[in-house]
Amino acid sequence: MSLTLVAPHTEAEAPAAVLAPREQEALRHIAAGRTYVQTARSMGLSKHTVDAYLRRIRAKLNINTTAEMTRLAISMGL
Repeated sequence: MSLTLVAPHTEAEAPAAVLAPREQEALRHIAAGRTYVQTARSMGLSKHTVDAYLRRIRAKLNINTTAEMTRLAISMGL
């Protein structure tokens, strides 16, 4: 007898379709270990805008931590 683990169906299965390109870019920077300020400078934004992007990502995908965002970025190939 073999057991197979199957993840429950969630909206996070196709995150690329849900996230705007700039949200994906911000996620890529944060997953690479950059701070909000470093990400903002790289993207030509304020740190408040980066914070807003990341809050939207968390809300859209129902995730709470930076670790979860990093795992998501890796699974998306970012």
